[in-house]
Amino acid sequence: QVQLEESGGGLVQAGGSLRLSCAASGSIFSINAMGWYRQAPGKQRELVAHKTSGGSTNYADSVKGRFTISRDNAKNTVYLQMNSLKPEETAVYYCNADYYGGVVRGYLEVWGQGTLVTVSS
Repeated sequence: QVQLEESGGGLVQAGGSLRLSCAASGSIFSINAMGWYRQAPGKQRELVAHKTSGGSTNYADSVKGRFTISRDNAKNTVYLQMNSLKPEETAVYYCNADYYGGVVRGYLEVWGQGTLVTVSS
């Protein structure tokens, strides 16, 4: 019913760049926030970047200055521009959205399927 469509993952050389995209569709009244998380092998899932509909942003300390999150609120789409990628940032990247589904459903969250980003040396 409500889905997140991710794109942009793949293989990139260390120091290179990738741009991830995520579009939400379905029975969504409004989206409070959208963001990106990642999970590397043997590690817990962690916040990479988060952005509210009002424009507030939050970044993991390790990516500040290199990654940029942006949103098109009208299209319910979030982007993650990743520059100067490092091999240790190889992980599955997940899109997330917190949204209001209406009077019946209330406030909900949805996760994307995840997209693999591999940074090679």
